[in-house]
Amino acid sequence: MELVPPTLVLFCATLAFVAVLYASVGQAGASGFVAVMALFGFAPEVIKPTALVLNVLVSSVVALRFGRAGYFSWPVLRPFLIASIPTACLGGYLTLPAGVFNLVLGVLLLAAGLPFFMRKTGHEPHVVPLPCIPAVLAGAVIGLLSGLSGMGGGVLLAPLLLYCNWTSIRTAAAVSAVFIFVNSAMALLGHLTIAGQLPAELSWFALAAVLGGAIGAQLGSRHLPAGIIYRVLGAILMIAGLKLVWV
Repeated sequence: MELVPPTLVLFCATLAFVAVLYASVGQAGASGFVAVMALFGFAPEVIKPTALVLNVLVSSVVALRFGRAGYFSWPVLRPFLIASIPTACLGGYLTLPAGVFNLVLGVLLLAAGLPFFMRKTGHEPHVVPLPCIPAVLAGAVIGLLSGLSGMGGGVLLAPLLLYCNWTSIRTAAAVSAVFIFVNSAMALLGHLTIAGQLPAELSWFALAAVLGGAIGAQLGSRHLPAGIIYRVLGAILMIAGLKLVWV
């Protein structure tokens, strides 16, 4: 479908807003982009590859911004990423009934998001050492869910890092952004091997998403208090969970 100019402007503005919101907490916005495209009537065969392209672009901007601010930690990311890559590929080949999978993942996201509204956020928690074996196992599970759902997996990784006090809020955001970038890039490469459609206005979509991502990442890495970042991340988890449960 081709968007007429007024609709194109509105759509790009909505994409930018979604990117600002997600990028401020280290996420790329895949679930938000999918929801916006569905709302504007995009065909299913267009939605997934377009969301993947936007996810790769926004996550790269977010990862760069948080990394330059000094929050990225390779030792934290490594066990999750190494374990997630093969299971994400496996998840891409598996197919579960859509209703069952959406319900399970939606409930998981709701359960992950609710404590963010109850947790005291006056100060950063005391960070404890990351245990290798649990991290590898968690990375494998997150990778599998990422492959099954087509999402980057950061929306599951960030809450885990924070609940277990394995990182600070901004390090969790930086690690999640790189995790999303790698998983989304691999998913996009896999998708390019089959016939897929990309909208003619993709360059405008990409520009809006990248600008929104840059603004959001700047706010999250430099300006927003940790308490607000907690609340925004919790809201994103709750919204994504409700979307999946009610589909």
